Amino acid sequence: MSVELRTSQALKLLHDFEFELVHDAAADLSARQLAVLLTVYLEPPPHTVRGLAAKLKVTKPVITRALDTMGRIELLTRRRDTADRRNVVVQRTVRGALYVERLGDVLAAKAMGLPR
Repeated sequence: MSVELRTSQALKLLHDFEFELVHDAAADLSARQLAVLLTVYLEPPPHTVRGLAAKLKVTKPVITRALDTMGRIELLTRRRDTADRRNVVVQRTVRGALYVERLGDVLAAKAMGLPR
């Protein structure tokens, strides 16, 4: 499915989406944290710290800091890969899945309200 938006509509959608998130009781995530979260939930596993860093073109410490924050609020978890102890595997959680679903609901609702 393809959706055509003018630049002003795309910016309005982003604004309204972020505005809703800021005023929601759920945790505020940075753009980087949101990119990590959506990568883990929208792309097939497995996900590793090293793989996420390469995909997002950032360093492993950047991913680790994002995962520290999201781990505290139980959106993602980490564990050592038993096959290769050098790798840290990033895993989804029920709370994280519900959070991502809520993001999708908010975005869809805001997109429906865009002026034509």
